[in-house]
Formats: sequence, structure tokens, C-alpha cells
Amino acid sequence: MPEGRRSPQHPWRKVFAALFLGAAGQMSSLLEIEAECRRGSLAKRIGPLSNNTFAYAMQRQSPEDLFALGCGVARQIKRNAMLDSSWSRGFVVAAVDGIEICSSYTRCCPRCLERRVERKVDGQVRECIQYYHRIVAVVVVSGEFPVPLGLRFQQPGECEVACARLLLQDLVQSLGRRYFDILVADAIYLQKPFIEHIEQLGLRWLINLKENQPDLLASAERLTAGPAHGTDADTDRQLDFWHLPEIYWPVADRSIRVLKTVRRRRRSRVVVKDKSVPARRQTQSTEDTATNFYASNLELGAIPPLFLHQLGRSRWKIDAQVFQTITTDSHLKKPSAHQSQALVVLTMIRLLAYTLSLLFYHRQVLSHGSGAAPATFRELAASLRRPARPSG
Repeated sequence: MPEGRRSPQHPWRKVFAALFLGAAGQMSSLLEIEAECRRGSLAKRIGPLSNNTFAYAMQRQSPEDLFALGCGVARQIKRNAMLDSSWSRGFVVAAVDGIEICSSYTRCCPRCLERRVERKVDGQVRECIQYYHRIVAVVVVSGEFPVPLGLRFQQPGECEVACARLLLQDLVQSLGRRYFDILVADAIYLQKPFIEHIEQLGLRWLINLKENQPDLLASAERLTAGPAHGTDADTDRQLDFWHLPEIYWPVADRSIRVLKTVRRRRRSRVVVKDKSVPARRQTQSTEDTATNFYASNLELGAIPPLFLHQLGRSRWKIDAQVFQTITTDSHLKKPSAHQSQALVVLTMIRLLAYTLSLLFYHRQVLSHGSGAAPATFRELAASLRRPARPSG
């Protein structure tokens, strides 16, 4: 990556290495990385670096260069056949979604979004301005583990869907039209402009259908009111489905494919029947029911309709695995450098470190695991934070 400063005391290569290894070791802040560089696990490899050096260097680096670096990693991942899947029938499936980070009532930067919220101040409820950031990410969800491809910060005056359109456009331009085949998303993305845009990019799509498209949802509910078209069941789960190969979507003036699923699952839970000491507990069996509608432009051919259900379920990886892990373990929501450019650069480095750490964990640690190997992804990060043992 090119250097963004003139005559720096510490080159960007050194600063980037400290930030990358700090993110891979799940260090929570720039101050913690500074402490590790002075007398911790990064002292010998990096050497002393200050918190101000990190912030100053990131503020002068280009996010476009980091985006290009992430796309280079993504291309290498696909060349190494790490996106192969056992269930997606040869398709590479990507999910798009947004997450809110770094909310504050006092700290802000030029890239901050604003909203008015009511909060209690000195015992009184007042309307205050809350500053926050929101990012949109695209993640491959069809493989053995999720692979983030890139992220983009939502700009002031821009909605999440518009931000996703620009991110997808940049990814297709950088990675090529054939990098991933199918895009899955939540119901907020089922909008005519977004659908037309991703189809122009050559993508097939599957998106949840909910109340934001009332006419289409009402037609789907009416046409699926009868007996199920098919059932898939195992010991503790039953899935009924209704497949509509062609249903008219009035907003877009076109026909699309819709799948309805009703998922019933038996669960056991412990209920306290008597709160005396010792309490009497009883195990009860309950049934959870979940109904979902999916809209898609995918031509199935000989592929069974339940493949659409598998596509819809794969979208949860971006929430349950990627966003949850980088939020709780990789400290995505902690604004260690709340300057406009520095925060973007730091977030992109954190995502890149998460991607390569997860890749190393699955391809090297789990596949060559032994009794002494880290058992979890969090333990791998903890092992990176330990100081190196002295030689001899």
C-alpha cells in the first residue's frame, strides 16, 4: 500500500502490521495495541508505537487502497478453491446486510449519521441528537465458513439500500461478474431500484418477503392458503412448503418466484413447577413455529424448491457468525479512532484481520488440530496475544 504521509518516522507498513496483528489478537483499543508494542506480544516484532501515531497515520491513508487489498485477498481465496460448498449446487452465495456501530451523544465526525432520540438527562426525559455510524457488508455464506468481501460506510443522507448498491457495484467491478452467483438479503432490500441494479450486474437473488411489500405478500398468502405443496421432515423438525413459480409483483410490474415455508420444531425446556426449596422442575416439550416467505428470480429447472429455503437460511451467517463475532470479540463497535478517515481505515483493517484469522483457523488449526491446539476461534486470538517464548 502507498504511504499517505510525507517523511514519516514510522512507515505505514510498520503501522499497518501493528494494527493488523492487534485486530487479529482481538485487542480492544489502540491504547492496548500501544501497550503490546511497548512491552507485550508485539514488542519484538513491531517495537514502540504510540496511539497518536496510529490515529495520525490512519487519517492519512486511503480506504480505496485497503478495499483493493481486501479484493486481492478475496480473489486468492477463490483461486485456492476455499469457497466450495457441499449444499449450494456449485453456486457461490453472498449475503448483504448492515449493522450500526459507534453510537454516541457527544463524539462525532463529518461522516457521522444523526437522529433524534429521547433519553433521560438529570432525571428528565429530553430529546437529544445521537451520532452513529452504519456499515454495509457483503459476505460469502455458502462455504464452510463465511468470507467477508468488503464493507462500505453509509454516508449522511444515504439509505442502507443505496449504500449496498454502491458496494456491490464496486465489488463486481473489482472481482468480476462471476465471483459470486446469488445474492441473499433481508426484506428491506426487496425494492424495485435495488433489484434492477443487481440484475444489471448479472446477479441472481433471493430476498425475504415481508410487510414492506404488502400487495405481493397479500397475494402470496392468498395463493398459499391451501394444503402444502410438499413436506420435509426428520426426527424433531417438520418443514411444509408452498412453491409459486410465477406470481405478479405490482410495484415492479413483473413476475417473480415465491416460496413459503412453515417450520415446526419440537423443543424441550425445563419449567419450575414448585418454587419451594428445593424447587421442583419438570421437562416440557413445546413446538416452535416459524413462517417465512422468500422472493427470487432464480430459475430452478431440475433443482427442488427447497433449495430456495436453504438459500434463505444461509443469510443468517452474516448476522449470527460475522457481525456477532466481530462485534463481541473483535470490538467493531468501539470507536478507538473517531476521526472520519481513521475510523473507516481501522474498521477495514479489523474486517481483513478477521477474514484471514478465520481462514487460518479453519484451514490450518482445525484441519491439523491436536490436543494442544486452540479449540476455539477466541482461543486462537488469545494465543496471538501471548509474548513469544525466548529462544533456547
